[in-house]
Amino acid sequence: MSVHKATILLLEDDASLGLLLSEELELDGYRVTRAGTVNEGCQLLATETPDLVVSDLRLPDGDGLELLKATQAGGHSLPFIIITAFGTVDQAVEALKAGADDFLTKPLSTDHLRLKIRRLLTQADLSKQLQQFLAHNGADESLGLIGEHESMVRLRTEIRQIARSEAAVLVCGESGTGKELVARAIHRASGRRDKPFVAVNCAGIPGELMESEFFGHEAGAFTGARQARKGLFAEAHGGTLLLDEIGEMPLGLQAKLLRVLQEGMVKPVGSDQEEPVDVRILAATHVDLLKAVREGSFREDLYYRLETLSLRIPPLRERGDDVDLLAMHFVREAARRHHRGFLKLSEVSSRTLMDYPFPGNVRELGSAIERAVTFCEGDTIQPDHLPERIRKRQGSASSPEVARSGSNIAEWPTLDNLQQEYVRDVMQAVNGNKRRAAQVLGINRRTLYRWLAAGGPADGAENEQGSDSSDVREQPGEL
Repeated sequence: MSVHKATILLLEDDASLGLLLSEELELDGYRVTRAGTVNEGCQLLATETPDLVVSDLRLPDGDGLELLKATQAGGHSLPFIIITAFGTVDQAVEALKAGADDFLTKPLSTDHLRLKIRRLLTQADLSKQLQQFLAHNGADESLGLIGEHESMVRLRTEIRQIARSEAAVLVCGESGTGKELVARAIHRASGRRDKPFVAVNCAGIPGELMESEFFGHEAGAFTGARQARKGLFAEAHGGTLLLDEIGEMPLGLQAKLLRVLQEGMVKPVGSDQEEPVDVRILAATHVDLLKAVREGSFREDLYYRLETLSLRIPPLRERGDDVDLLAMHFVREAARRHHRGFLKLSEVSSRTLMDYPFPGNVRELGSAIERAVTFCEGDTIQPDHLPERIRKRQGSASSPEVARSGSNIAEWPTLDNLQQEYVRDVMQAVNGNKRRAAQVLGINRRTLYRWLAAGGPADGAENEQGSDSSDVREQPGEL
């Protein structure tokens, strides 16, 4: 579904307001079907399924919540906006608990409504893409890596190319980006997919036990070695061995690893005989190995042996709308584990997640969603269900005091300069469309023309909201 070609069902018993809203939404490229009662709305829903519903709360034969319940009973999970001239906090809470995505009060800002509609349709489209992605793109296509950002598309392409090789691979990325998932994807896409995949965290094995863990040992090789034991290389024979956090491997073992890469032979601790192994080595790290080479803690020859084929996993903050895709995936998986029904993210929760930088990357997002699903008692995850650090970040990001902290007050722009800059930004954002710009600015076009002719707003600039009344759409956007 293209967001601009979406169908919107509008329930509004005020004919003039319904006409005005329809015109505004149609100018944005939407197809609008209108109804004036709950019964008419239900009849329309029986014949076609819109992409979003905007409904007045009070209608002649009931209220908008009845239509909301009707859509849910019909198995439709539609973005739903309630509007009312008699809004109270209790009504807003009731509407949101019933499954509405937003609750807006009159007088209604058309710009605000259009922004909400576009946001909800975009989120619904992402959810649909995710379902299609999971349903139609099997392991061969998706490699188990969710994401449609260009960096992830490129990563999947590189994985398929690297999987055809037998050379060692270095997987780099910040903590929590999914280095083991990428390693498993390489294994599944390779000719070794039917053989073992063995993963070991080098940081989790005591240095004195590493050699035995990797290469195995003979009985009596050291105190406590009562019987011979195969090492990780032998366990992964024919398949793939992932050495996670390889930067933590001692220098002595690095030399022996290099020998395995060069000759394909291992020597168990306490044995005089070398044994052949057929293992593909994947190494992963979140540290700068080249810096470790310069500092003498990592062998240069091993680094360049591994670095020949290397992959970089982008951090979550660089992946744009993938945050939404991943969040919805984690909600779906957590709801399944907790034996919950359909759960969704509210618009505010989605925006809060998008505004957070996620220093812990995908792992942190997954943990945040697990918490949210645990504490969510309804069917919509709200910001209060998210970890406090994420909510605080969203609040502070929009604070002017934070934005100005540390700056010299003498360098702050004047109010007139800010107004001029804002007018220029708005004109650029709407591609010079003066009608749209006037709506965003909250003035009519005559005032905007004077501002532009004068080079920007001046002190005492008149806001002529009462003039040009012949064209209601030139009003400041409040209906």
